[in-house]
Amino acid sequence: MSVELISILILAVIFVIATVRPINLGALAIVAAFLLGIVVLEGADLEEKTDAVFAGFPGDLFVILVGVTFLFAIAKGNGTVDWMIQASIRAVGGRVGLIPWVMFGITACLTAIGAVVPASVAIIAPIGMGFAVRYRINPILMGLLIINGASAGGFSPISIFGGITNGVVDKAGLPGNPTLLFLASFFFNLAISVFVFFFWGGRELLGRRVDPSATEADAPAEAGAGGHSAPAGEPGTTATLTSGRTQQTHEVPADIGLDRDRALTLVGLAILTVGALFFSLDVGMLAITVAAILTLLSPDSARNAVSQVAWPTVLLVCGIVLYVSLLETIGTITWLGEEVATIGAPLLAALIICLIGGAVSAFASTTGILGALIPLAVPFLTGDSSIGAVGLITALAISSSVVDSSPFSTSGALTVANTPEEHRDYVYKRLMRWGFSMVIVVPLTTWLIFVVPGWL
Repeated sequence: MSVELISILILAVIFVIATVRPINLGALAIVAAFLLGIVVLEGADLEEKTDAVFAGFPGDLFVILVGVTFLFAIAKGNGTVDWMIQASIRAVGGRVGLIPWVMFGITACLTAIGAVVPASVAIIAPIGMGFAVRYRINPILMGLLIINGASAGGFSPISIFGGITNGVVDKAGLPGNPTLLFLASFFFNLAISVFVFFFWGGRELLGRRVDPSATEADAPAEAGAGGHSAPAGEPGTTATLTSGRTQQTHEVPADIGLDRDRALTLVGLAILTVGALFFSLDVGMLAITVAAILTLLSPDSARNAVSQVAWPTVLLVCGIVLYVSLLETIGTITWLGEEVATIGAPLLAALIICLIGGAVSAFASTTGILGALIPLAVPFLTGDSSIGAVGLITALAISSSVVDSSPFSTSGALTVANTPEEHRDYVYKRLMRWGFSMVIVVPLTTWLIFVVPGWL
């Protein structure tokens, strides 16, 4: 049995163990990477092999997860998040059903104008998940619309994903269509989001309005459409929700003003947004910098913020990414691509390429996967004229990005990390199911739409 196949089987085994036993999957992945690395990696001694394994540790992802959740823990603690929630509800006229779509539109715009997808999710997810808990919107609905919105704008000609994909295509001398790639990604993510909206309780939201200034008696949590219950909100005062003839109450903060700490936090969030979007500053480093300054200026409001960082999620995601990085180092990803190239049926090979893109991207950087898998597909595309290059690249790009909803991918991990602790397990498990289903559903669907007809 080859080393590449053994490494894939080990990944499957640790998933099974983490499913049936109460152990963090990230911890298992780190152990697996260490043991596999010292066996298969070349090196003069054990220390050198261990260093080679640790070279794949996602330091940038670690800093993003810690920095963003640290900063928004401060924002939540001093009331800034509640102020933003209240202001946004007023901006949409109290229409609860519009809130998830506002989050979708904002993240789509941010990535379309050049923001990195994880940066956009990092900025919007804490606010959106705050809305979800406060107004009993199913957090899965909110989280997926934020993630899908980021992916929807991610392939515009001036975006990061679009630039990488179009650049690799041009360098390989393949025909490309940047506008079609962007529109295909946008409408595909929009269609998925419409399904998500109604599947996870959106129908019930359409008739609801909220008056943030109302203070009625508390009411129990409601169930979303199709029996998918939205977790209860957090304690606080309540607002009146109207839906047809019935009147229901939901908890919202009392009228909140801007004090010194909240104003400083808003300035810090604005600096984070501008720095990440327009100056390409690392969102994790910038978030920690802003959080540190806010802590110095107002230590009381940030006293418990570090303890609210989602450390189990950080361990889980970083451990998985470390293992996948080892797979890339030992050549497992390249081996998979080469095996696909030996398949005699072109349409089947194209489907497998899309499936590989979705499966690997669900655990690793979509940016890296786009730069790695498209070149692997080049020999296949240039050697078989029956498969349209534009269609396959479009299908591969969408397949590799929509699965960012997996909690092991950066966007999914940020969504889980920014979910209140009492709902975090609920969101993690459902995002894992949804993300894994997308690994199969999206490649198959995009293959049927963009590859099989041969119109691209």
